[in-house]
Amino acid sequence: MSRLASQAIKKIDFAADLFRQAKHAVVLTGAGVSTPSGIPDFRSEGTGLWSKSEAMEVASLSTFRYDPSKFYNWFRPLASKIINAAPNSAHTTLAEMGKAGYLKTVITQNIDVLHQKAGSKNVIEMHGTLRTLSCTQCFKQFESAPYLEIFVEAGALPHCPDCSAILKPDVILFGEQLPQKAWLKAQEAARHCDLMLIVGSSLEVLPVAGLPMQTLERGGHLIIINQIPTYLNVRADIVFTEDASTLLPLLAEEILNHG
Repeated sequence: MSRLASQAIKKIDFAADLFRQAKHAVVLTGAGVSTPSGIPDFRSEGTGLWSKSEAMEVASLSTFRYDPSKFYNWFRPLASKIINAAPNSAHTTLAEMGKAGYLKTVITQNIDVLHQKAGSKNVIEMHGTLRTLSCTQCFKQFESAPYLEIFVEAGALPHCPDCSAILKPDVILFGEQLPQKAWLKAQEAARHCDLMLIVGSSLEVLPVAGLPMQTLERGGHLIIINQIPTYLNVRADIVFTEDASTLLPLLAEEILNHG
């Protein structure tokens, strides 16, 4: 605890109390939980993926349909970072909290599968996953690793081994709807939890950004760990602006060792 100011330590104590009192806590994570693993976020000024003018056009369903190579050329550096990334202390801490019973569900906006690699079990992927690819013609699904490794190394676009059509990563592009099953499960988790922890999300992307409101409207508590303000800072019980990979282990230590 000596690494933080006394005010932050008091906030950690308060947050730990909320976790110990909660009967059903969930976490909503965004890009900020994975930046310590070397994966760029989407909205930081000048460095985020969406701060580049062409990104929203290239990372769209229409672009993929008409010119998949244009999408894949843009996607290649990000795919390389994701397949080579390892979970950081934020991911492993959330997994430990889940294993100890303090977190029931992980709702994530990330596509990098790092929560699962860290050991989290009940993960709802709101924006899809890079774990699999689907054929755009016969709709068969394949594990992405062997295809993406070849793509990252040699630039070879992934094609279906059965019908030769292009394979699309099972991630949600602009112009696509959220996975219906994941959206329904996330709403149920948000409505039934009595504590929601938000980690590394700017809460700017709808409809996921509205999930914490469903918790608040039913009397639940809200803890935010994010380095830039969100629209719900004024409604949160506690707001931390420290890096999640530093803050979360300290919070978990207080919860698990002093419970």
